Amino acid sequence: MSAAGDAVRAGSSATPALVVATTSRYRLELLGRLGVPFSSVAHRCDEDAFKGCGKAPRELACALAREKAESVAADHPGAFVLGSDQVCVLGDEILSKPGSPARAEAQLARLSGATHQLITALALRHPGGRVAERVSVHPMRMRPLTPEAIARYVAADEPLDCAGSYKIEGRGIALFESIGGDDFTGIVGLSLIALTDLLLEAGFEVL
Repeated sequence: MSAAGDAVRAGSSATPALVVATTSRYRLELLGRLGVPFSSVAHRCDEDAFKGCGKAPRELACALAREKAESVAADHPGAFVLGSDQVCVLGDEILSKPGSPARAEAQLARLSGATHQLITALALRHPGGRVAERVSVHPMRMRPLTPEAIARYVAADEPLDCAGSYKIEGRGIALFESIGGDDFTGIVGLSLIALTDLLLEAGFEVL
């Protein structure tokens, strides 16, 4: 995988152009598994403004995915543009990225022994403006954790840029008693089964 923001591979004349409105290394690494040529660009969506608009979590994830795609679509006429977003929800509260070890530990203490949800939304904007969407929901049941175990985990995985304060692809898997949903990759940040559906419907040669 090349550095975020670089063209990953140039599409052939027979392959639709795909632009991904993200520079997240997690999402780019996942998308690279499909072998579809794409370019990545930073979206220009004001996420904080959306999070204060009072939308329900599922609605919010979809709105952010759409807006991320729309925010760069004008710069790439003729291309398909993919936007994605993930929302971590405990009860009715949306959890943000912690940004510091202390906040990560506090967030994990709240999740300890409880079930929360990860909602992952995809929005594929077609060149004509039509947007196709998919949403996956994953119930996540965390083990009861001691403060010492939480501190050791945060020091080991440093999940400071992850909503929920864990990296499921790292040691974070050990935090959980059970995980629901239909696509594990959606927990990491990009639901590849749902994305494959969208790309095949749009004419991409995924298989």
